[in-house]
Amino acid sequence: MSEMRIIIEPISLDELQKIAEERFGDMVKAVVDVQKQIMAIGGELHADEEALLLEQGSKQDDLWGINIYPDEAPEKQIEFDSMINLRPRQGNRSRSVEDAEIRRKIEEIVRALIK
Repeated sequence: MSEMRIIIEPISLDELQKIAEERFGDMVKAVVDVQKQIMAIGGELHADEEALLLEQGSKQDDLWGINIYPDEAPEKQIEFDSMINLRPRQGNRSRSVEDAEIRRKIEEIVRALIK
C-alpha cells in the first residue's frame, strides 16, 4: 500500500497509475495547495492529505480536494469533489470547487506536477 506523499516535483503518469491501482483502482485522491503549487496524494481520505499539508505549513484556505483519474483523457482526469471543499465562509457551498479561477489554478498545478 502506498503512503501519502507531498508532490513538489513532477511525477510520471505511470507512477500515478500505480498509486491509483494500489488504493482505489482507477483514481487517486489529492489535495492541492493553490498558493504553494504542490499537492498531497496517496491518502485514504482527502482529510488525511489535508492534515499532512497543514503540518507542512499550508493554509486551510489554500487547500482543495480533488480526485485524479490517470487513465482518462486529460480534460476528464480531474474531478472536483471532496468534503473538504465545503466552505461556506469562503463562499464554497458544495463538495465541488465553485470558483472558476481556483479551478483553473488547480488544473494548472496538477498538469505541471504530472508528466
